[in-house]
Amino acid sequence: MQLLRLLIVPGLIGLGTLIAVHRPSLYSSTGRDDNGARAAFIEAYKVFMYPRCMNCHPAGDSPLQGDDSRTHFYRVRRGTDGNGVYSMKCTNCHQATNQPGLNMPPGASNLSKDDSANLTPRWRLPPTKTPMVFQGRTPSQLCSQLKDQTENGGMTAEALIRHISSDPLVLWGWDPGEGRSKPPLSHDKFVENIKAWLGKGGACPK
Repeated sequence: MQLLRLLIVPGLIGLGTLIAVHRPSLYSSTGRDDNGARAAFIEAYKVFMYPRCMNCHPAGDSPLQGDDSRTHFYRVRRGTDGNGVYSMKCTNCHQATNQPGLNMPPGASNLSKDDSANLTPRWRLPPTKTPMVFQGRTPSQLCSQLKDQTENGGMTAEALIRHISSDPLVLWGWDPGEGRSKPPLSHDKFVENIKAWLGKGGACPK
């Protein structure tokens, strides 16, 4: 889908409607910079493809684990809603916070209505309908996917920024628990690059 008007609203997250955001007042055509947008996305891509993110956005139906992105033990499966199948639910092991100890099950919470964390666990994969695969995607493919509302869960540009800025599942990547490495960019720098990508027009790498 063609990206019509992208906007940047500081502190917001969303990935979906990057394509057709019907609020042109938030977008300055004079700020369009395709080369700058592509460069910013290439930087952010380093985080998307890092195991802390990619392991929960696999090409297959099972999550990955470890820095080597190996298939999750017991071959846990996604399930329609992304929460697992039958008795093998993600939140059986993954709670609202990391379990103490080296390489123990990580965890993340839900968000309250005010975007603050609550104590309900929310460890999951994207649902079957919109699996949001990162694994194996080139920068161009991932960029286009993030802008395609039919593939990104219907998120708007604002929703994408809000998601990467405050969702506990995203923030966990920079607080992954003992024994796990962190993404190559700081969280602030990652958000900065996504905002720059959108603010400069959202062009995708070729």
